[in-house]
Amino acid sequence: MMIFAQTGLLPLYVIIGIILFILIWAVATYNVLVRLRQHCRESWSGIDTELRRRYDLIPNLVETVKGYAAHEREVLTAVTEARNRAAASTGSPASQAKDENAFVGSLRQLFAVSEGYPNLKASENFLQLQKELANTEDRIQAARRFYNANVRDINTRVEVFPSNLIAGMFKFTKEEFFEIQDAGVRLLPQVKM
Repeated sequence: MMIFAQTGLLPLYVIIGIILFILIWAVATYNVLVRLRQHCRESWSGIDTELRRRYDLIPNLVETVKGYAAHEREVLTAVTEARNRAAASTGSPASQAKDENAFVGSLRQLFAVSEGYPNLKASENFLQLQKELANTEDRIQAARRFYNANVRDINTRVEVFPSNLIAGMFKFTKEEFFEIQDAGVRLLPQVKM
């Protein structure tokens, strides 16, 4: 300590130490932001994979229902059109969620139609497709939760101080959540006594 004080280098070493600390912090923060952005992209591809799986199941389901409910042509056409729109949607998570909402609504109509056909409901093929679709829906929800957790993490880093300084310098922006509006989930349960 005496050597530094005598030569007057102590303030220089303190300044160099502070600069090194700031540089290491900036690099570490940048790397965290890049990692979070990559997690978001990877988890979005997981959602996309599950959505594609669902889109592939729907034509088989529609064909099975067609055999039993030939006069329900409007519902079947609506499901097919909604599926095609959702499958073609490649925009932002918000725009894709809009197409998914319409698609899920048309699927509800399809299952409502199937309720009127006891033979269809008992069909092994229909039951298997319905089971696969339910499994796929569960996987989509898990992928959506994973994606939205990653979006939450990067959005937090982009907004909080001091990491927002690095995010602003390198143009990291907030990501969009992928939210499918399911009105049935938000309704209060009906309790009758």
